[in-house]
Amino acid sequence: MSAANALQAAVFAKLSGDAALLAVLGDGGIHDRLLERAEHPYLRLAGIESSDWSTASEPGEEHAMTIEVRGAEGGNRVVQEIAGRVRGLLHDAGLTLAGHHLVNLRHEGTRTARDGAARGHVAVMRFRAVTEPMG
Repeated sequence: MSAANALQAAVFAKLSGDAALLAVLGDGGIHDRLLERAEHPYLRLAGIESSDWSTASEPGEEHAMTIEVRGAEGGNRVVQEIAGRVRGLLHDAGLTLAGHHLVNLRHEGTRTARDGAARGHVAVMRFRAVTEPMG
């Protein structure tokens, strides 16, 4: 499994295992694709961009991960609260990745805005992770 896939799987498991987050999102509230007719609010693992982060002696990868929280019209406060919970769960989290070691996972920023096309609100969260292969 690639480091990016292992990272996404570990993030999904961490978020899916949090009762407080699921109480707000409901069953099936975490996705890895954009949904046209989803129940709001929901969270989307929007993407991961990976690049080489190797040193002279050790292989490694840097990952820029984007997570979106989407809410209905008038739901700016809701998406901000969910984004705060996600940040608390993932920032500096010690996640276990299949076949890889997570060196760090840091929240780099969140942008919230009204999404007129989707008739709702969105919080776009950016995380930075560094991984190394096991063994």
